Amino acid sequence: MLETLQAIARLQPSYTPENTPEMQERGRLVRTELAGQLRELEPMLAHNLGEFGHHFLVEASDGIGRKTEAPWVRFASRKMSPTPRDGFYSVIHFSADGSAFWVTIGCGSTVWTGGDLRSLPDEELDRRTAWARTVVSRAFHTAQPFSDSISLGAKARLPRTFERATALAKRFAPDISSEHDVLHALQRAAVYLAEIYRAQSTAAHLSPAQLAEMQIEEVSRPNRRLLSRQGIGLTGTERRAVELRAMAVAKEWLEQEGFTVFDRSATASFDFEAIRRNEVIKVEVKGTTGEACDEFIMTRNEVELHKAECGSTALLLVSGIKLVRSSEGCSATGGLCKGTIGWDIGGCHIEPMAYRVRLM
Repeated sequence: MLETLQAIARLQPSYTPENTPEMQERGRLVRTELAGQLRELEPMLAHNLGEFGHHFLVEASDGIGRKTEAPWVRFASRKMSPTPRDGFYSVIHFSADGSAFWVTIGCGSTVWTGGDLRSLPDEELDRRTAWARTVVSRAFHTAQPFSDSISLGAKARLPRTFERATALAKRFAPDISSEHDVLHALQRAAVYLAEIYRAQSTAAHLSPAQLAEMQIEEVSRPNRRLLSRQGIGLTGTERRAVELRAMAVAKEWLEQEGFTVFDRSATASFDFEAIRRNEVIKVEVKGTTGEACDEFIMTRNEVELHKAECGSTALLLVSGIKLVRSSEGCSATGGLCKGTIGWDIGGCHIEPMAYRVRLM
């Protein structure tokens, strides 16, 4: 594998979008040799991917039609990352001048919004990659050997997107004498990727609003099956476990603030009635397995309640809930509560996600 990596790096300074003999050779090395050598590592890499290794996938590209400055080879779980636009994966990148190559973990640069896949804005892409780094650091207390930054030095826009979509990177100079460190980086990438997939499978990388929008889309357009195809999403039982955990954490938070709490979720357009001396507030609780809960779904009745009673309601957001799956079922633990007493919903951006259409 090392000889192939070195040969590709040597050809990088000869880049042209045309299919020259040098670019033909680079394409053969990328799409046939390096991809084939990565497939030969499937027993090791699939094992390190754990339960996601049953869907082991290798893909490579040096450009579609015209050649690209930044050829790549990636491995992933086909279920969690069916295309390079989707999910997270490990990818080998090459600098434009051939001075370096990287083993990385990165993500696709599209997002589900408005009923379609669109390019992620820079800030959202930064959030996705930061989330992946957080998942790895919390699980392993280290991200070694992936401590390097990535700079492909390419002029085109797509390679710059690759850089931004990279969460973890390990840089190699082509003149290294042993491929042991490269193989070790690939092994660790598979281990870290499996942990990211486990978090992704509980939708921890999505806001509650994004997850709900995908669920709405699956109901209205079942042929897409985005959630099940990418191994994302919770069952009804799992969603209920997250909801109950959020309610428990929120109730404890309110009690610590001196409130007496009554559960009204079964009969009212709010979750809790909380009383402290002469103060009575109606409380909305939202919970998520994600690290942030800055987008969520509310019904029309809930929105109208908080508008009409602005100043006497509260919003409690519980993030970071951990879902524990087992053969006996599931449970939820953890969660960090952020509360706003006297919540003003008028300060939020509200947009419709779906409509009820009745034929006249």
